[in-house]
Amino acid sequence: MRSRAVTNDSSPGALGSAQRGGEAVGGRPEFKWLARAGLTARGISYGIIGILALKLALGSGGKATNQTGALKTIAQQEFGKTLLLAMTAGLACYAIWRFVRAGIGHGTEDEDSGPERVAGVVSGLAYATVCVTAMKILAGASTSGGSNSPKRTTGGVLDWTGGPKIVGAAGVILIVVALYQGYKGVSRKFLEDSKTREMRRAVKRAFTAIGVFGHLARMVVFGLIGYGLVKAAMDYDPQRAIGLDGALNQLSRESYGPFLLGVVAAGLIGFALYSIADARYRKI
Repeated sequence: MRSRAVTNDSSPGALGSAQRGGEAVGGRPEFKWLARAGLTARGISYGIIGILALKLALGSGGKATNQTGALKTIAQQEFGKTLLLAMTAGLACYAIWRFVRAGIGHGTEDEDSGPERVAGVVSGLAYATVCVTAMKILAGASTSGGSNSPKRTTGGVLDWTGGPKIVGAAGVILIVVALYQGYKGVSRKFLEDSKTREMRRAVKRAFTAIGVFGHLARMVVFGLIGYGLVKAAMDYDPQRAIGLDGALNQLSRESYGPFLLGVVAAGLIGFALYSIADARYRKI
């Protein structure tokens, strides 16, 4: 286990106050529940995306969607608003947990490196955005085809001074993230963040398998999204930009598309199960 960071209480001014405030939050027992609720919500959203994509691959009426689509699917179910409210709270918990961890550099059981803290900020921002989308769905606001679509957002950025470089850099970053996801899966590095000593042998074996499979699936979809952004920048064509739903649709159009989509969809379901199990075993 990596050693926990030492708090620097001598930091001056507002920065020191913020650090001490973060330390106070990070040291509370409720912080663990915040993290575990967030990991569970993340897992549920990936599970819905994976199930819908798997149904599409099997030809049984599914669809390629993203996390917004997953939230809309929840809202359409019986007791949908109640379920969506719980998901919104969980996603907010996840974003807050990531921001606090990034700010103080550690939790109650583990320490974060510099790159992990940067990744925490990015992840927190992403899930805060998803949380806002969930609140809009609860409020009855439309989120389909809006300014948040990858094509429209990319088209706007491409018109900026240096816009193609910004879009291309975002694509490269996503490809790097994709490769890191693959590395975490193949090397089983993700196990460093979990309390594997508390797992029975069969549990650890299953946890490892779904973690490897899930991280590799994320590598594929993140890589496709990043490649789309790079192509959009090179061709000055926002139509090249895709989101998670576009990446899954692209897989379905390739040779052996249903098979490839089915494998990736199963991997996303695996990542969902890993995330939910990680809510129990994660070093907070």
